[in-house]
Amino acid sequence: MSAAEGTGLPLASRLYKSRTLGLTLGFVCVVFGMYPLDPAGWVWAWMVINAFAWPHVAFQLTLRSTNALRSERRNLLFDSFCGGFWVGAMHFNPLPSVTTLSMMTMNNVAIGGPRFMLAGWVAQALGIGTALLIFAPAFIAVTSQGQLYACLPILMLYPLALGWICYRQAVTLARHKRELLALSRTDSLSGLLNHGAWKDHLEIEFQRCRRGPAGAAIALIDIDHFKTINDTYGHVTGDIVLRQLSKVLRQNLRATDLAGRYGGDEFCVILPDMPLNRATEVMDALRDRFNALAYAQDPTLRASLSIGLAPYQPSHADSTQWLNDADQALYEAKSSGRNRVSSVQGSWLRSI
Repeated sequence: MSAAEGTGLPLASRLYKSRTLGLTLGFVCVVFGMYPLDPAGWVWAWMVINAFAWPHVAFQLTLRSTNALRSERRNLLFDSFCGGFWVGAMHFNPLPSVTTLSMMTMNNVAIGGPRFMLAGWVAQALGIGTALLIFAPAFIAVTSQGQLYACLPILMLYPLALGWICYRQAVTLARHKRELLALSRTDSLSGLLNHGAWKDHLEIEFQRCRRGPAGAAIALIDIDHFKTINDTYGHVTGDIVLRQLSKVLRQNLRATDLAGRYGGDEFCVILPDMPLNRATEVMDALRDRFNALAYAQDPTLRASLSIGLAPYQPSHADSTQWLNDADQALYEAKSSGRNRVSSVQGSWLRSI
């Protein structure tokens, strides 16, 4: 299968099913409309070809097209032309004519909106004009009982089928939208929240803390001498170290904790409803696990973490000030020897 075929297959498959069903049901409607007129043999042959061969031809044309949507638009315009042709051939028998034209219009609106609906009407008018050139112009004002019952299947089943196809498409689009939103808020390397998404959650947590007695802590985590790791072992090894830290964060934090990649080799964590002493224990244990994992994989790597912790304070004017406290604590951890946890509370710093 070519790339074009693979791209057009979902659209072609959906419309192939709806076209096959619609033309099969429409065939019954048109047969009952044409039978009293005793049409020529070629008319019956064209009726059969249009109903049972054309859906397969249209499907293959779309599969082989470089633009599936454009191909299906052409196919739908041909459907509309044929629909108009049969309306003229049936001498405008009211119920079969309205049924045929309305089903075609439903297709056109579903795939192209009002603009394509107008294009479909033009194709229907051309089809009617062609029929009037071939058949003697006439108007049948009364729909027989048999013709009425022949129209009922398409009136009942085809809108249901088209509605189901549209519903499935809406569900698929909604899922894709959720997936794209998740991708837009996820760091591709670590799989954690990206900088912007984590900052959004930080603001939400800050506002939650302001509204009630619940506290929280945030941590900024830096991989010590990460540039040296990249320069000595290469960027592939550096990426492995980043993924290792991401894995340690996912495995050792609570479900309610929010970890993200702040940028480069710096990570960030929100620890809701966790006092500073407990947050210090958690971060120190996480640091030990990461160091042990890195040493087990390569004893010469000597990867370690510096971590800055800051609890929420009512004196914080905004989330940025809270984050600045964590940044100060991280600076203290790095300037006092690295591979440690430092915390800030108010105007004092504490190193572990």
